[in-house]
Amino acid sequence: METEIHVPVGSPAIRKFPIFVDEHNVTQGAMKLIKELRPRWDPNLIRTKLFTDGTTNKLVGCYVEDCLEDVVLVRVYGNKTELIVDRDNELKSFQVLHANGCAPRLYCSFQNGICYEFMQGRALDTQDVRDPVLLRLIAREMARIHAIHAHNGCIPKPNLWIKMHKYFSLVATEFTDQASNVRIQQEVPSQEVLEQEMMWMKEHLSQLGSPVVLCHNDLLCKNIIHNAKEGHVRFIDYEYSSYNYQAFDIGNHFNEFAGMSEPDYNLYPSREMQLDWLHTYLQAYKLFTKKGEEVSRRELETLYVQVNKFALASHFFWGFWALIQAKYSTIEFDFLGYAVLRFNQYFKTKPAVMALEIPK
Repeated sequence: METEIHVPVGSPAIRKFPIFVDEHNVTQGAMKLIKELRPRWDPNLIRTKLFTDGTTNKLVGCYVEDCLEDVVLVRVYGNKTELIVDRDNELKSFQVLHANGCAPRLYCSFQNGICYEFMQGRALDTQDVRDPVLLRLIAREMARIHAIHAHNGCIPKPNLWIKMHKYFSLVATEFTDQASNVRIQQEVPSQEVLEQEMMWMKEHLSQLGSPVVLCHNDLLCKNIIHNAKEGHVRFIDYEYSSYNYQAFDIGNHFNEFAGMSEPDYNLYPSREMQLDWLHTYLQAYKLFTKKGEEVSRRELETLYVQVNKFALASHFFWGFWALIQAKYSTIEFDFLGYAVLRFNQYFKTKPAVMALEIPK
């Protein structure tokens, strides 16, 4: 049993450069990397674009004006993000997904980041993920990733509980360090309550029988790129990719219908919309795993219950993540407020979700 992702034999080695990029001056460091990766580019013609949507890292795109189809993205890891992200695992996920046609090319890694190919298309928003056509494209693409074998013949083990325990232990130390932080004391559930809920979740959700598959684990709207010209969607940002419960990946995506900057959980997909999404997903997953494509009502209802229960775990996971980010991140975002929102939503939805029963 293991959680490690195995890179296919024969995959190209990742180039590594001993370059450190200052997160407060990304452009200067990016130019050093471009000199290595695109030596023929005229430095005077290179343009840069800073992306501002990330809540974990800083990202800049580099290109020359007469060659817009070749944009190199330089991502600089955020302060102390090694506490919450397994960077070695991220690189393996990148390689595996690229080998299976699901990710862009990874050009290199450097001391505190990576460079990779820009994926042509448009990042989605909270309205797009509800669109019936795009919704089905997303479901099929997730099924395609879930069907990838990257476990070297071993029985894969979910990473969820390991990661959640790690986050909790980090949060537990910050609770004592930030005892003077009135907002944490007033708005965040106590350490004892959080630990109790986490143990309860592990004991009940582990028994739901959700398959363990290769998951993205962070499918927020902006991590989905729609290429209208080619008629497909692709997922980006694999920092949290790992072997995990199938239902967690889907439930986490459904939570992200609410958005990130100002989450509105009234946008969580209705039962009808979920069943449409899940039916498309199951058809595709069965096709990719060579199990036919006939979807029974029982299979559909079972996945619906599993997904909504694991959506609870998603709230807890990102609640812990946000508390850690609140301590260390230099990105302008109300991480503490976001943590409070996620924990509140967990407790608000828990009674109705736990009343759902898997069909006999």
